[in-house]
Amino acid sequence: MQQTESELKARLNAETARIGWCQLQRHFARGVLVRVSPDLDLVKVACAVVRDDNASMESWAAEGRVCRAQDADARRWQQRDALLWAVVVAPWVLVQEPRPSASVRGED
Repeated sequence: MQQTESELKARLNAETARIGWCQLQRHFARGVLVRVSPDLDLVKVACAVVRDDNASMESWAAEGRVCRAQDADARRWQQRDALLWAVVVAPWVLVQEPRPSASVRGED
């Protein structure tokens, strides 16, 4: 049975957590870490992945707002032992640097 959009958002929001870079390094090494721009709602992007919303994903990718994490990202996160928001949408792990005022995902 397919979840409604609100059920999916609630589930993904509940599965979203802050996680340290050291715990994400192995996912980066496997090439499955996807960086989401802080100006996007991480849960909304995760929903788009689950729903195979290619139009949204392609648009965000073209704008550079969603992409696989790069070596420069990994170095920056390593240098400051970053704490990132993350949610698993197999096979991907979506990560996002927290906005300075954000305390809870899915607020947008």
